[in-house]
Amino acid sequence: MRAICRTVKETARVRTGRRVESIQEQEPARSREQRYEGLARVVAEPLHRYLRRRADADQVEDILAESMLVLWRRLDDVPGLDVGPVPAADKVLPWCYGVARGCLSNARRADRRRLRLVERLTRTAAVPTVHPHYGDHEQLHAALGTLGETDREVVLLWAWEELAPRAIAEVTGLSANAVSIRLHRAKKKLAVLLDGKNGLSAGHETADGRSTR
Repeated sequence: MRAICRTVKETARVRTGRRVESIQEQEPARSREQRYEGLARVVAEPLHRYLRRRADADQVEDILAESMLVLWRRLDDVPGLDVGPVPAADKVLPWCYGVARGCLSNARRADRRRLRLVERLTRTAAVPTVHPHYGDHEQLHAALGTLGETDREVVLLWAWEELAPRAIAEVTGLSANAVSIRLHRAKKKLAVLLDGKNGLSAGHETADGRSTR
């Protein structure tokens, strides 16, 4: 963890130059580092799981590093990051998931640009990416693939990250009500596609939509 923090901070100094120096003039460097290290202890592993479930294995570490760099740069913007040494996970994670989601989207856009370039150069059809973790639940992932990108992300944040609708809203930029509606419709669609064998609903939802697993 310290190695990640150190690498991120060194990269941030190189990339942001005077901006980082200006921030650190206003706040003692060690105090800022302690706040960041406390945040990293709480969010690094959940963000790693989040990305591992969505990105190709060879991209996960790079996207995680970029996400942690953004958190270093925007440390003062992280809601719920108090002066204490370790922030509450439920206060900071939704916003941090939003950062990781943005970095993942940037990586996907870059991949699409590279793919289009390769297609133009080779004039061959692109080979679809196969996610290794799809094999164990092929039917479920095929059903998820029928959802729109936003609906799929809402379902995955609910099922995998075990977020309540209000936290999903913070990640996606939707309203909590819109999240609840999208989640309800998506779950009904998945249940139909899976012939009533939908395993997402069992022992999962409480009054506020939080997982009970």
